[in-house]
Amino acid sequence: MMQQSTGHLLVIGAHAGDVENMAGAIVLKHTRAGCTATVVHMTLGEAGHPTLRAEEYAAQRRREVEASGRLMDAKVICLPYRDGLVPLTEEVKLQICDIIREERPSAVLTHWKGSMHKDHICTHEIVRDAIFYAALPAIERALPAHQVRHLYYPENWEDMDGWRADLFLDASDVWDGYLAVLRSHALMRGGVSSFRYLDYYDALGTVRGCLSGFRKAVALMTPSGSWVQRIAYLPSLVPQP
Repeated sequence: MMQQSTGHLLVIGAHAGDVENMAGAIVLKHTRAGCTATVVHMTLGEAGHPTLRAEEYAAQRRREVEASGRLMDAKVICLPYRDGLVPLTEEVKLQICDIIREERPSAVLTHWKGSMHKDHICTHEIVRDAIFYAALPAIERALPAHQVRHLYYPENWEDMDGWRADLFLDASDVWDGYLAVLRSHALMRGGVSSFRYLDYYDALGTVRGCLSGFRKAVALMTPSGSWVQRIAYLPSLVPQP
């Protein structure tokens, strides 16, 4: 029987498509279990098309994220920043802080810092500080403070420098839906980029599944501080009090 939840998941990506490829299966898994979800796109990734003008491609990408948001049953927020120029400023950090306080997520997912793309690196830093700001009552904003319980960095092919697989999530039952989410973006279907997104992420799901004992799985990294576990005895030797 599927476990039902009332938790809220917030995923913040640098470009349209980043949320979908690195966390689409995770969002689907949790919305189908009764969670609510919000996805935030810092930019529409409008600079990446080989022939379309940026404004034309931005309109296409906006339609695509709205379509994939519906497939994931997630609220979609598109911020106004330009592709390649995500500003690493206190103003932007406070904007994300405000979104966190408004959405009140139980968990946040975003990019790992070890990325080949500057927008991904900036998004990582923005979200990290925004979570800190959101939890502090002393930082007075329009809404009250909110503490995020968990932060995760899902696997993204552009963010692999120093990334490690700490958690494996069974995505077998949502995999077909995840592939449909990817296919709602022309970038993932091919023809915009030479990178084979669909092949890569479908194969990656198989690899992560092999390592974790699931048919299909996704992997996430946790912040280093979350490795610490508080126990009275070693597991399986003495019952925990």
